[in-house]
Amino acid sequence: PESAADLLADALSLTTAARALIDEQIFAWHKEAEGFKIRHVPATLPDMFKTPEMLEWEYTPHLGRTSQQAINASNDRLTWMRRSASDYEIALPVYELDSFARAEGYYRGISRQLRVAQIDNLVALCDQFYPRVRIYLFDSRMLYSAPLTIFGPLLSVLYVGTQNVAFRDRDRIQIFTKHFDTLVTQATVSARDLSAHLQQLRQQVV
Repeated sequence: PESAADLLADALSLTTAARALIDEQIFAWHKEAEGFKIRHVPATLPDMFKTPEMLEWEYTPHLGRTSQQAINASNDRLTWMRRSASDYEIALPVYELDSFARAEGYYRGISRQLRVAQIDNLVALCDQFYPRVRIYLFDSRMLYSAPLTIFGPLLSVLYVGTQNVAFRDRDRIQIFTKHFDTLVTQATVSARDLSAHLQQLRQQVV
C-alpha cells in the first residue's frame, strides 16, 4: 500500500511558473484535459484574447529580446486552445477591465491606441467563440479569487507567482469548482452581456 507521503505527492505538486504566457506545463495540462470544461481565473486579462501588441507590452520587460520568440510560440499554443474541444469559462474582477480601459494600476502607461485595439479584439473574439468560451465579471468587493485554473475533473491549479500549485484529489477539485461556480452565479456582468459592457468601456478610453 502507498504511504501517506506517496498519496500526498500524487495529490499535490509544485511546478515552476515561467513568466512566459502559456508555459510548457500549463499547455500540457490543457491538452490532458481536452474535451472537459476548463474554468479559469486569470491573473490579468485572459492570455488567449490578448493582441500581439498587448503581449509585447506585458512580457518584453521580463523576456527582453526573446519576447517575440516567446510570443510566437505562445500564439501557436493559444491558437490550439481556441480550436480545442473544451468549453472555457473565465471569471475576472470587474475592476480588471475598468483599470485596463483607464490605464490605471498594472496597466499604467498603455497607449490609448493599444487599449482600444485590445477591447475591440476582446469584443470580436467573445462574439466569435460564444458560447464555447464564456467570460463573466464579478465584484471584488463581494467576492475574491486568486488566479486559478480547473481542468475538468482532472486537476485544479493555483497560480502563486513563481509556482503553480496543482491538486489532483477529487475533494479539493470539487472545492475549487464550487468556488468558481460561485463567481459565475454571482457575477455582475454575465457572459451574454459582456460584449455590450466592453463596448461601453471602449467609449470611456481616453
